[in-house]
Amino acid sequence: MGFLINLVLWVFFSSSTVRTNGDEVINLPPCDYSTIYNFGDSNSDTGGIAAAFYPPASPSGETYFGRPVGRASDGRLIIDFIADNLGVPYLSPYLDSVGSSYENGANFATGGATILRPNGSWFDSGLSPFNLEIQVEHFTQFKDRTAYLYGQAQNECTRKRLPKPENFSEALFTLDIGQNDVAVGIRSLSYELQQAAVPNIISQFIAQVRGLYERGARTFWVHNTGPIGCLPVAIAKVKDPAPGYLDENGCVKSQNDIALLFNKELKDEIVKLRAEVSDAAIVYVDMYAAKYELITNAKNQGFEDPFKICCGYHGIGYDVWCGNKGNVNGTEVYAGSCEDPSKIISWDGVHYTEAANHWIANRVGNGSMSDPSIPITSACHARANLSALGFF
Repeated sequence: MGFLINLVLWVFFSSSTVRTNGDEVINLPPCDYSTIYNFGDSNSDTGGIAAAFYPPASPSGETYFGRPVGRASDGRLIIDFIADNLGVPYLSPYLDSVGSSYENGANFATGGATILRPNGSWFDSGLSPFNLEIQVEHFTQFKDRTAYLYGQAQNECTRKRLPKPENFSEALFTLDIGQNDVAVGIRSLSYELQQAAVPNIISQFIAQVRGLYERGARTFWVHNTGPIGCLPVAIAKVKDPAPGYLDENGCVKSQNDIALLFNKELKDEIVKLRAEVSDAAIVYVDMYAAKYELITNAKNQGFEDPFKICCGYHGIGYDVWCGNKGNVNGTEVYAGSCEDPSKIISWDGVHYTEAANHWIANRVGNGSMSDPSIPITSACHARANLSALGFF
């Protein structure tokens, strides 16, 4: 009852809004996020896989950080802009032991991570050994160990690098993972088997979200997977496509169809999970729609050809990844940065530039592409409590 009273008192003083089923906009109080815990793959990895294996080479990180900092971009990622929006410092990777502070949360994401357990080593397949299950286990250990160390700390300086134990239940838990599971299927399975594999992938995803809930998480911001068939590295491999192979915007239709199936099943299962954990706020974010909108309206948004790659060379028979040297049609080339990354959507053929990440973060952060339609600043307000006020 206290929550409802406080919510009513806050309604008239907040700039955050939520759209009801009747398209009425309701003001909501902002959440007091002091910590963020992120889980995912290279789309949100701020240095985990770089700490575990090898860091990315220059020109990675050049736009904002001025040097490589473990991010698959020229600068900041969507998770960085989320942190900016919420007034939280950029997240330190859980796996990075040098110079890290965990007062405001931690990032468990690693490049190449999957939902399912990987079949093969990072050296062979590029898949991270730290899949979502292991990331959640890392969080479990992190929570237990930091709570103990916080209690044992003899001075404030030590405590300042650790999260307050009482803040875990009020933290924002963000998840952005699944693209690599879809990619593995595209590389190794028939279209029919790719479709058949999706329910198990989603089941494992939901199991880990439920696991986080059982460990005290209550506010979830869950990204679906993006239009993998629009990645320039995929388009670069297409030559003389059959009618219908590409969609009307030049993306590989069958690959995007699998991503859309993944997203539909994820949303359906999140709806079911909400009924089980009615005291949790689980927001489903349509990252696919945001990215597809940017790609299909690139020039109107101030970007160049959406399939242009800023750093790297890719085509039929060759791949020269960003920061490397290689051979293209008999000529040795160095894959350096383009002249102006702020005009390009794709950084390296797979990942997005800082400019694109910023655009996407702004597009989804206001809640217009979320279910429920609630901005990230107010995502902590559980749907069940809003329903009690007649908002849903």
